[in-house]
Amino acid sequence: MKQTKLVVASLLLAGGLTLPALSQAQVSIDLDIAPPAVQVETPPPPPQPGFVWAAGYWSWDGGRHVWVPGHYIQPRPGFHWVADRWEPRGPHYHFVPGHWAR
Repeated sequence: MKQTKLVVASLLLAGGLTLPALSQAQVSIDLDIAPPAVQVETPPPPPQPGFVWAAGYWSWDGGRHVWVPGHYIQPRPGFHWVADRWEPRGPHYHFVPGHWAR
């Protein structure tokens, strides 16, 4: 196991990549096809008090929109959840991933 980690770290460094760079990689998605209407979800009771409901959204997969059901996430004190969404931008639709904001 230790040798495997060393090999992976060596390959990353040889390629000019670091683990923080990999964890911050983002993919931008712009489509000409509008997503379907958001599905209405009724959240079940939270697993623990204070958990935040992350609403479902349409994802793009294999050339079509696929519904990703909502789920609960642990809260982050001082932040609020901004839901995943598609924003119209001119003739296209741009996917904005869900994220925590102050």
